[in-house]
Amino acid sequence: MSKKLIPAYLLTFVNVLGFSILMPILPFVVESYGAPEWVFGLLITLYAAFQFIGAPFLGALSDSVGRKRVLIISQAGTLLSWFVFIIALALPEYRIFGFVLPLWIIALSRILDGITGGNASVTNAYVGDVTTREEKSYIFGYLGGIAGIGMIIGPGLGGLTASSSLGYFGTLLTSVVISIITLLTIIFWLKESHPKEKRVPRKRLSLWKTIFIPGRVKEVNPSAIIKIIFTIKMIFSSMMGFYIGTMALFLIDLFKFSEKELGFFMFVIGLFLAFNQAFVSKRFVKKFGEYPTLIIGLSLCAIGMFCITLTNNIYFFIGFYYILNLGLSLCFPTFNALISLHANQQKLGEIMGISESINSFAMALFPVISAIIYGFIGFNLYYFVAALPVIALIIALISIKRLGRKAFG
Repeated sequence: MSKKLIPAYLLTFVNVLGFSILMPILPFVVESYGAPEWVFGLLITLYAAFQFIGAPFLGALSDSVGRKRVLIISQAGTLLSWFVFIIALALPEYRIFGFVLPLWIIALSRILDGITGGNASVTNAYVGDVTTREEKSYIFGYLGGIAGIGMIIGPGLGGLTASSSLGYFGTLLTSVVISIITLLTIIFWLKESHPKEKRVPRKRLSLWKTIFIPGRVKEVNPSAIIKIIFTIKMIFSSMMGFYIGTMALFLIDLFKFSEKELGFFMFVIGLFLAFNQAFVSKRFVKKFGEYPTLIIGLSLCAIGMFCITLTNNIYFFIGFYYILNLGLSLCFPTFNALISLHANQQKLGEIMGISESINSFAMALFPVISAIIYGFIGFNLYYFVAALPVIALIIALISIKRLGRKAFG
């Protein structure tokens, strides 16, 4: 393992962990304060909405001032957000506009974490800076595997620490310690990968220009391939928004899980994700190439999303879920690899920022919508969600026919 990539691996791990560690406890936190299920979706939405605003700013800023400085600031913001969350749980339950005060402060902590949590674009740009063309595909695959490890450890850690004598405080204190270690690693270990001679002048953008993705894409003027990848990623991210906003609720309804049981189940899911992204996706990319691997991944996502609605037997469910999980695992690393391969390297931070904004936009919009819809129609929602990767797959196949297979090589 290259030492220069360890900080990027750790950052990727912590970014996923900061989200996944809350997945098994947030539905129960919301319930404990007497709030409806859609508030769970709203808390996810708030994080993503402000990440949507922060990601392009941080990505473009790293192109002009360097990667390291931006990563330090963003990780410090994540650390502060955990302290705000801890304070929230200690506050009295006064009601303000129909909700208790702790929920408002928890929402504030998710906003703070989101607006400084767009550092995935900077991390990806850093990896793009320090890797060769041949390394990019499998290094981004490794990053996917690290994300999978975060998905393993996060829910399991969240469920176990929440069931300890400290309750939810135990979960949050664990997150604080991990964030401090990551911040110190960036400060003392990470070396600047974007030297001054490669930096571009900082552009001041209005809030509207920052959040209006089509305008930012037009200004960066990426290649036709990047535009296609952005379109496919928007549809894929929409699917993920619906999925993330309801999956914990679906599992609780289907199997009557507690915090600890939900955390353990997500631990098993994370094992799938880590194995598939670290090992299986690399083999697919090596055999078929990045773009065909993306096509296979979208196909498996559609099949898996439909099949998980067919049974309430946990063993069959896990089998069907593996199909969905493999599809996700093939898609995640190939998006970043394709962008890194085909983007203008001087604008890589900004382009990665747009890519993260697409994801954040979907996560900001769809989790709360999906939670509301799920409250009315339950798992039938997934029949619609399964159609989204089918649409993305059609676009991907048409693009090969229009531009030619070699253009994506």
